[in-house]
Amino acid sequence: MAVERSKQDDRMSLEEFLKLEKSDPDHLYEYIDGYPYMMTSGSPDHALIENNIGRILGNLLRRRPCLVYGPDVIFQLSGKDRFSPDLSVSCDKRDRNAEKVIQYPCLVVEVLSPGTRGKDKGIKADLYQEWPSIQEILFIDTQVLRVQLYRREGDSWRILSFGPGQTVELTSLGVQFPVVEVYEKTSFDEDFPTDV
Repeated sequence: MAVERSKQDDRMSLEEFLKLEKSDPDHLYEYIDGYPYMMTSGSPDHALIENNIGRILGNLLRRRPCLVYGPDVIFQLSGKDRFSPDLSVSCDKRDRNAEKVIQYPCLVVEVLSPGTRGKDKGIKADLYQEWPSIQEILFIDTQVLRVQLYRREGDSWRILSFGPGQTVELTSLGVQFPVVEVYEKTSFDEDFPTDV
């Protein structure tokens, strides 16, 4: 999803942000460093990629105590910043019965659009890396066929890139999948039939 700065020009408190969210249930918002951001729709490829990765992870984790959440579930860091990643996975029982907010995901997934790339790979990536439960961050590009994985290794992060013909391995979940499955039926899928 694309992120746009809300019409608010000044920072707002978390309480003010929660009131904004409650007064506008038809939209999703993120709250980063005191600023609200309204989430907007992405491209058809963005939606297909988000659905594909959700299906892939859901199927791979079907018999495991892990839950795959979409962007309607909020990830909240220490009572202040609130994110709506395209997908998040939590295997922590404290997130099991969450109504709308989780706090212990091991994986977050951001599908990158031209309008979100800077924020997703900038301030959001920095904040995700500071959160102890997050072990991996997956960035999926919508402009080129490329998946980037940030993996926690002790006190540092390793960045891995994957392209056509390669397989992504998520060590935090013990699963792997081919990159081409992430891009099925998108404009990158040359094998997708165009005639019905």
